[in-house]
Amino acid sequence: MSASVLFDAPGPRTVARHRLYTVLSLVALAGLVAFAIWKMWDEGQLEYALWEPFVTPEYIQFILVDGLIETLKMAFFSIIFAVVFGLVFGVAKLSDRAWIQRPAWLVVEFFRAVPVLLLMVFAFYMLAIGDGPLSSFWCVVIALTLYNGSVLAEVFRAGINAVPRGQAEAAYAIGMRKSQVMTSVLLPQAVKIMLPAIISQMVVALKDTSLGYYILAPGLTAVGKPIYLEFRNQVPTAIVITAIYVTVNLILTWLATMAQRRLVGEKKVLDVPMVGEAQNSSTAAPL
Repeated sequence: MSASVLFDAPGPRTVARHRLYTVLSLVALAGLVAFAIWKMWDEGQLEYALWEPFVTPEYIQFILVDGLIETLKMAFFSIIFAVVFGLVFGVAKLSDRAWIQRPAWLVVEFFRAVPVLLLMVFAFYMLAIGDGPLSSFWCVVIALTLYNGSVLAEVFRAGINAVPRGQAEAAYAIGMRKSQVMTSVLLPQAVKIMLPAIISQMVVALKDTSLGYYILAPGLTAVGKPIYLEFRNQVPTAIVITAIYVTVNLILTWLATMAQRRLVGEKKVLDVPMVGEAQNSSTAAPL
């Protein structure tokens, strides 16, 4: 019997109450959607002329090529660089040497505290204004790398610390160096602990590319502006762009989850037995 570690299995009355809450929530959500559709119809936002650009091949190509592909490129580079950044600084925070550990701690905590939009603005004014060497595209990548990499540094650090201490002690006992323990023992076991957080951060990085609109970066948010300026269809444009973001995020989550199952080989990240089950298994062991 599977049950939660912290809570008892709900009884019949609790199950019935939860079902009632679910039904009421679905009814409220359906009512909210119906009200939004009625409001759009009442304001004339469902007229075909406002939605025509999104079924026109030229505009579809404009949205996909100049919008979606650029967004995916920014997200791809940001995620790759953020994983490398997080791995380096996450391991550095675990160093026994203060001259490595303290600067790494300072860098991670600083970039975790600064909002992503401000990082983009700083990068844009430092590297893209005037004769700057980089474009707004790379300013978005740099900002997302610094922020998400700092978050992933904590993920890597926590994942490595979550591995039982006996694993490292056993490796040291057979004469392995610390670098060998980290790369051959701790990191492989910490992967299945870190993967859900890494997947979540990938989605965050993809969504945050929309902030590049503020510094004139390309992407889905940027391509929406010329469309609604031409057709005066702000609401339909926002709905379509949002739907594309949601769809891409769902696909990204699905792909990352499939990769997790293939690499880790199990669906559950951590399998924590019930206290009673653990006691029963220990008492049932042969003497």
